[in-house]
Amino acid sequence: MASVSNSKLSQSATGIQDNKDAFVVIVRTEWNAFIVDQLENACKKKLAEAGVRVVKVLTVPGAFEIPFCIKGYWEMKKDGVNRPKVFIALGCVLRGETPHFDYICKAVTDGIMQLNLMLPVPVIFGVLTVDTQLQAEERIGGKHGHKGEEAALTAIKMMNLDLLL
Repeated sequence: MASVSNSKLSQSATGIQDNKDAFVVIVRTEWNAFIVDQLENACKKKLAEAGVRVVKVLTVPGAFEIPFCIKGYWEMKKDGVNRPKVFIALGCVLRGETPHFDYICKAVTDGIMQLNLMLPVPVIFGVLTVDTQLQAEERIGGKHGHKGEEAALTAIKMMNLDLLL
């Protein structure tokens, strides 16, 4: 089982540099706003602690729309002043009574993976895919840590990774 205790994410400064000029785009969903609001707040707080001063938040209806929004924003801003250094996708998909959950989870996961292979900047997966509200709550500061903080730490490390040495 994935657990915050299995990770050294918050213990290692690998990749963390001067982030004051970093432009980070968070794409978040309207669905399950109670959970996603807390993911966003923790993510922004952790980014600010790391010195990230510029964060733009884009809101989409649901998780299915996240990859479309990221791709569209990149296409509009890739050559401009507000060129993102990293995208962070935040959402929460709760299992219901139909296979809709499986289709949405696969679509958003595949979409974000494709963006990571296609774009020259990282796209961080901060979408909770859980069976119950309690499982979601356990991932916003409960026994499984805070996935909003983890998404921010991952973004900080990935945007400073020197891949083209």
